[in-house]
Amino acid sequence: MRKKVTVVGSGNVGATAAHWLAANELADVVLVDIMEGVPEGKALDLLEAMPIAKKDSFIIGGQDYALTANSDIVIITAGVPRKPGMSRDDLLNINHKIMSDVVGKVVKYSPNSILIIVSNPLDAMAQAAYKLSGFPRNRVIGMAGVLDSARFRAFIAMELKVSVENVTAFVLGGHGDTMVPLPRYSTVAGIPITELMDKDTVDRLVQRTRDGGAEIVKYLKTGSAYYAPSAAAVEMAEAILKDKKKILPCAAYLEGEYGINGLYVGVPCKLGANGLEQVIQIKLTPEEQAALERSAGAVKELVAVIGV
Repeated sequence: MRKKVTVVGSGNVGATAAHWLAANELADVVLVDIMEGVPEGKALDLLEAMPIAKKDSFIIGGQDYALTANSDIVIITAGVPRKPGMSRDDLLNINHKIMSDVVGKVVKYSPNSILIIVSNPLDAMAQAAYKLSGFPRNRVIGMAGVLDSARFRAFIAMELKVSVENVTAFVLGGHGDTMVPLPRYSTVAGIPITELMDKDTVDRLVQRTRDGGAEIVKYLKTGSAYYAPSAAAVEMAEAILKDKKKILPCAAYLEGEYGINGLYVGVPCKLGANGLEQVIQIKLTPEEQAALERSAGAVKELVAVIGV
């Protein structure tokens, strides 16, 4: 039986996620949105591209969550995007209301699904979805670290003029200004980047990674990033659909790992058929641990505001 992935929200992130899913023939795709006509139109357009792409993915769109029944994975992108001058935190209350509505409908029709949360502020929305769904922690995962580390990898590759395939990078913590890129664990063909660049260069790339989303918002003026965020969510979905046991940085509900309890924070995760199969604990220096705890503190403040 073919796999089924629902994408909630047919804006730029959601529609582009549907595109990556269908173009890679990972699953049949349902695009759902409250806006009448938009998910239907984008789904039909994408379906009509499949003969050209030589892919047999089926795509359908609509407002009715009955279409989403028995989805294997639900990627939730619904929410208001950031506008210039707006922080992720400004979105908190608006997007929490949207998340409450969406998760209730998803749970009704796909009680065994795995949720990948993309809506901002990411960590707080993942926590809200976890509490609202009643799912175990392995079935609610936030997309943040894959995107943040991809940005870091892109900047490292550009700086050193090397293939992005050679570059691995790790970014921990909340998806925001307090994220914790880890240069010690970031390598080019296995060589730590701290051996290949001076500290000032590394620090500059770390800061650009932290500002990655805002940099794109500044250019676009009327929207936010969508190619990389959607590709990141789909990489997570692929690891689950294909049971790859792939280690990716994701927002996970921690139960004592890294000394953090009862909170969604970005950490290295093993993703497979059961969703989050293991939180990988790596050794942090006192400075890195302190930065991670600061980041967790920022997430905790947001979570307190919405009471989850």
